[in-house]
Amino acid sequence: MTHNRPSIGLVLSGGGACGLAHIGVLRVLEREGIPVDYLAGTSMGGVIAAGYAAGMSSYTLEQEALAATRKLHMLRLADPGLSSGGLIRGKQVIAFFKRVFGAITFSELALPLAVVAVDLNSHQEVVLREGLVALALRATTSIPGLFMPAEVSGRRLVDGGVLNNLPVDVGRKLGAEMVIAVDICLSRPRGFSQWVGNRRWILGGITNTLEVLDDTLYAVRIAEQESKMRQFPPDVLICPELPSNVNTIVGYDRVTELAAAGERAAVEHLPEIKELIRQH
Repeated sequence: MTHNRPSIGLVLSGGGACGLAHIGVLRVLEREGIPVDYLAGTSMGGVIAAGYAAGMSSYTLEQEALAATRKLHMLRLADPGLSSGGLIRGKQVIAFFKRVFGAITFSELALPLAVVAVDLNSHQEVVLREGLVALALRATTSIPGLFMPAEVSGRRLVDGGVLNNLPVDVGRKLGAEMVIAVDICLSRPRGFSQWVGNRRWILGGITNTLEVLDDTLYAVRIAEQESKMRQFPPDVLICPELPSNVNTIVGYDRVTELAAAGERAAVEHLPEIKELIRQH
């Protein structure tokens, strides 16, 4: 697998808790000796990609996820702050990413990585490839309306899934000759508004408003992703089958189950992946 092969890019979509399935895909690639040369991701896909680019194995990623998603730990990440542009300020989130990644910059990673965000000032997609990895992850995971935008170099950055949830084009631009893309969220329109509805400290009227915002963002994301896929189709597209009650916010306590779903999906595509490598 390592000789006379194409450079391989792995592109991981956003999708919150669903993105834990990416760990299973990485596990299969490791087991089969299929190397990854470039990584690109949005939101949770960016987080998993960053961990792998930093040198974590799929096993380590799963152990980190199990530790991070304990109920009490997840509750500590929620710092309410309605007046600051989101229901959650995000200070605890950036603190968490700094604990995991420290002061690592993109240039210090073991593999080339790009994560996607959206700048609310310019209304444009932003591909992050420089600076602190922790700050980039805070930006790419900032769901509009739920998290306060991340302030980075005069930009107000939010979740890249608004404009490019499966950044195959970004993986190509990194240099990948063959792109394996993993999409885990297109079939899940209801995300953070469901979580918001169960929070007693959030007013009922705000919940209804966020449901409309959630549905709107989903419609935009679908349209943008379908357009991007026509322009930049991946060589292999993996779509794990996940439980219907797992979405952007709900399901973080099901790490092992979701990783197993990603593993099953990747195994199904192994013959296709190996054949494409041989044909190169």
